[in-house]
Amino acid sequence: MSNILPSNLFTCKSLVVLKLVGEILLDVPRVVSLPSLKTLKIQSVRYFDEETLQRLLSNCPILEDLVVDLRDYDYESAGKLTVAVPSLQSLSLYIPYCQDLDGFVIETPNLKYFKLMDHSISGHYCLIEKMPCLIEAYLEVNLPDMKSLIGSITSVKRLTICSEGIMMLGEGFVFNQLEHLEVCFCTLFSSDLVIELLLKASSNLKRLGFSFMEHHVPQGMVHWNQPTIVPECILSSLESFSWSKYTGEPEERDIVVYILKHALHLKTATINSYGSDVWKLEMLKELELSPRASATCQLLFD
Repeated sequence: MSNILPSNLFTCKSLVVLKLVGEILLDVPRVVSLPSLKTLKIQSVRYFDEETLQRLLSNCPILEDLVVDLRDYDYESAGKLTVAVPSLQSLSLYIPYCQDLDGFVIETPNLKYFKLMDHSISGHYCLIEKMPCLIEAYLEVNLPDMKSLIGSITSVKRLTICSEGIMMLGEGFVFNQLEHLEVCFCTLFSSDLVIELLLKASSNLKRLGFSFMEHHVPQGMVHWNQPTIVPECILSSLESFSWSKYTGEPEERDIVVYILKHALHLKTATINSYGSDVWKLEMLKELELSPRASATCQLLFD
């Protein structure tokens, strides 16, 4: 049986931090006033209906930090999830694999940090308004339509992404402010065009990394075709490059060699190798002999 929160909790004028976790039925009364609440974390609770969360959020006028963690089958009333909070600066939203949600709407114009982990297979929609103040975003998503999501975060400065759906966007998006891009191998291995699309869209990129998000394992890398035109960021702004769990396979080697060959302002290239010490030494020698556009580039092995 789920616990029901006392109604006077929702009118506590001095409450600054509220964390709701576990067997709780979130049933927000009509009278709600939380004028001091700045941090709200909701994890693994049950919702009375699809309006419950937004009714709570609309009465938190200075809320800055919000975490909504929907566990499997938690959101029992199928419908949409709405987060419309003008004051919000940090939002983390987790939608699990077995979550039958119609969709979600996010209106957070002052957001600075955005983390979205959407593993649902229900094929729901997402409507996200632009986030012009966004500094950092972490996206681990399985959305068939990425247009609303990507269109809302184009002002981001640091982006970590894992999504095959980005391939559906084509070349119609631009990240003018993006300086640090981290791409998960699941995305990288899904298509050779991912690299070209992301780099073309990020003309001011300074740091580029390829790595694994937690528990992500690629099935094998596709053949990589070099871009017909070298992306502007590689020629003019890229200063740091890193590769996690480098195996030395031909497709991986071709990408690293390509970047070393064309990145005119590269300062460091850090390779985290995977394998025996003897094999690591061979890979190191191979890459050290590769031509480098930057005379000051340091090739580092972890």
